[in-house]
Amino acid sequence: MKTNNRFENKKVLVLGLALSGMNAAKLLLELGAMVTVNDAKELADNPDAKELISSGIKVIAGSHPIELLDESFSFMVKNPGIPYNNPMVKRALELGIPVLTEVELAAEILEGRLIGVTGTNGKTTTTTMITDLLNAGRKIGKAYKAGNIGVPASAVARTATADDDVVMELSSFQLMGIEAMRPAIAVITNITEAHLDYHGDRKEYVKAKWRITENQTADDHLVLNWDQAELRELAQHSKARIVPFSRTQVLNDGAYASEGSLYFKGEKVMDIADLRVPGEHNIENALAAVAVAKLCGVSNAAIVSAFHLFYGVEHRIQFVSELNGRKFYNDSKATNILATKTALSSFRTPVILLAGGLDRGNSFDELVPFLGNVKTLIVFGETADKLKDAGEKAGIKEIVVTDNVASAVPISYQYSEEGDTILLSPACASWDQYKNFEVRGKAFTDAVVSLVKATSEEEGS
Repeated sequence: MKTNNRFENKKVLVLGLALSGMNAAKLLLELGAMVTVNDAKELADNPDAKELISSGIKVIAGSHPIELLDESFSFMVKNPGIPYNNPMVKRALELGIPVLTEVELAAEILEGRLIGVTGTNGKTTTTTMITDLLNAGRKIGKAYKAGNIGVPASAVARTATADDDVVMELSSFQLMGIEAMRPAIAVITNITEAHLDYHGDRKEYVKAKWRITENQTADDHLVLNWDQAELRELAQHSKARIVPFSRTQVLNDGAYASEGSLYFKGEKVMDIADLRVPGEHNIENALAAVAVAKLCGVSNAAIVSAFHLFYGVEHRIQFVSELNGRKFYNDSKATNILATKTALSSFRTPVILLAGGLDRGNSFDELVPFLGNVKTLIVFGETADKLKDAGEKAGIKEIVVTDNVASAVPISYQYSEEGDTILLSPACASWDQYKNFEVRGKAFTDAVVSLVKATSEEEGS
């Protein structure tokens, strides 16, 4: 961890706990700051706050008193999910108090190389791919993934050495709270429209994403999706060396896909067939990861080896198992129609689709054109009838209504044949039956494991 005196003997307010707030508070205390934490959850039901109090940190819980800001704080470190129109944040900015996020603290103390990854879609997969590629065949140091991926950046930065790499997934929320963060390599996977309720409009959202490169210099690299005209235009406004990637065109100065292979600067790196994750979007994710790996000196053999072991990020079109020629995929993270469209577009084989969940009042008519390769539709949850209606409009002959994900798995196998794909991609949130999409995805994978075991035992008897 780098020596950092910026916060020593300074009063710092940490607004909001959760993982990022907890780790920010602990790091600030270690850096010699006088830390106050303010969290909305009542102290009686707030074990995180109690832990910080036992560490000597002042905690104000249960509300956000605006008068707290009269205590002459030098900095505010806010949870990235708290919007900038929050009264506490607005008041801090009016008082001229810098408002940071936890990733900025992490960047300030990090000794190793920082690789930042942002974008609307594919951040988590690309971050994970890069980390795996950088660790393939590595003899000195280690690559760590951190940030929006669910691992607090400040916790990783405290332990990473100068020989290590930290691959940090960065959301637009986190990037709005940086000042000096400067990735040696920055990646923007793509930019579409998202989080407008937080940012106000698309222009502000894009501006937040672009902050990933604002402190880069000509010594740094910016890896960009060259298939997006908007990013090609924005590339003119970065001081970093641009490294483009494209799924549709040959780029002699970057990464590209051509004739069934992935290339970097004219050199073939690997066959696309060696990727274990399906879909054109994953080709783009892989191209971005290859570009970073090659910039870091990773060999082609190591890249191929790492991709051979990469079956996807958990709950995101994740390969689970194969049984008698049927492949099972867990895409529980598909909590909306767009995500399920992407998943369905990733397969050319006949699909047994498992879908359903929380009813948010929408129909599923826009999903109908993407159901062409679905031979059997198995539906559950509050939206079962609506999804059944969409399946009928698509001309699917076999539609089954069942209780939940677990009961859908053996049914899917009964209706499948060798060569089929069995895909959980619900197109709905999980909250009607499950605490979150992770719990729903685990119910699916557990049911698949049980099915494989029972079928194997039966066939072996």
